[in-house]
Parts: sequence; structure tokens; C-alpha cells
Amino acid sequence: MIWTSLKTPFPAARTIVLFALVASLPFAEIRADVQSMTIKGELRVFDGDTLEIGPVLIRLHGIDAPENGQSCASQFGGTWPCGAASSKRLSDLIDGKEISCDAHDRDPYGRIVASCAAEGLDIGAILVGEGLAWAFIEYSHDYAALETEARSKETGVWQAPTQTASDYRDDKWNRAVASAPLGCPIKGNISPGKAKRKIYHTPWSPNYGNTKINPKKGERWFCNEGEAIRAGWNAVASK
Repeated sequence: MIWTSLKTPFPAARTIVLFALVASLPFAEIRADVQSMTIKGELRVFDGDTLEIGPVLIRLHGIDAPENGQSCASQFGGTWPCGAASSKRLSDLIDGKEISCDAHDRDPYGRIVASCAAEGLDIGAILVGEGLAWAFIEYSHDYAALETEARSKETGVWQAPTQTASDYRDDKWNRAVASAPLGCPIKGNISPGKAKRKIYHTPWSPNYGNTKINPKKGERWFCNEGEAIRAGWNAVASK
């Protein structure tokens, strides 16, 4: 398990993580034996289903939240910022709370896939139950019943027919691939100033269209998120 204790208010939280996660042998697998380590670092939320504790990037198991730049159909007509709402809800759920996570696996991008709870409350269950994430049926049926309940209540993403997060990503990805160099649409940007932070932007990132890549500055294009992460770039956070 991963145990985290937030020592200062979010988002500048200093986090202690007791990480009883097995080290990986093949890249995408977790060993059956358990090792413990302590990790300290800042806690950041990237979107409604992804967070980072120090150097550890965690993808919440069994859910698929709207992307940060995504809007969903509203019951009153028009749209509402479902991606931003999901990210904020995740931030609120973990703010100042003791977090525990059970690690299941590593995804193809190297992120830890884990079920996480905030002081005993299942974060994934809350997000799906409130209609702020879909149950990721492709990988797990853990939250399928909660999704059915949220749909019956027409809450969150279920208040009106809307595009799922996976369809939204596919649409954005396919359009970006068509115009990207060599068909690799992820933008590896380097921030100005002394920090020189390496941040990558997916086609569904809010500032993707405004982000320019200058190879002379060391910026580059990536074909997938795993490639960007392994090269030392980090995803753009929601805050």
C-alpha cells in the first residue's frame, strides 16, 4: 500500500509516502514480493484520475475522468467544464487528508495504477458516484454499479448525452496526428526562466494549441506519453 500523510494545506503540500509497492521487473509489471520505501515530495493533481506524490505518478484504478480541457453537455443546454470540475473534486478530496493506495499495476506509461482512499473513503467510488468520472469498464468492473446509479440520477456527466473521455481523447489525438511532425503530436515544452521545467502537452491539454515547439531550445515532439515520461518530461498539472 501507499500511505500518505499531508503535512501542509494543498496544493503546496509536503507529502510523506510509505510506499509498500513492489519494484517492477518487466516495465509494465509489479512483482509479487513487497518492498517498502519512504518518498517525500509535493502533491499535484494532473486531472480527475491522475495525481503525483513526489516522483510517483499515480493513475486511479477503474475510472476514466474527463480531461482538463473537456466540456460536457448540460441538462439546460450548452456545456459545462466537466474536466475542470473533476480535477477540482479530486483536489478537494485529497486536500489535507491521509491517503492510502493499493497498487495494482503499472500502465504502459510507467504510472502506478492504484485504488486510493482519502481517510478510508474510496476516491474512485466518489468520483464515479457523483458523475465526475466514468467507470473504466475496459479494465475493471469495480465501479460499474456506481456508474449505473449515477446514470439513473442523471448527475454529472450523465445529465445529458455527452462525449466520453476516451472518445474526446481519440478525436483530439487523430486531429493532432494529422498535422504533427512525423505524426507525433505530443508537445515537449521547456518553460522559460531559471527553472527550465520540461512539460509535455497532449492534444487534449487546455494550452495545447498555444504551445509552440522550438527544437533549438531543446523542445521536441513525442509519439506517446510513455516516450515523453521516459525522456524526463512531466505532464502539465491542473494547478
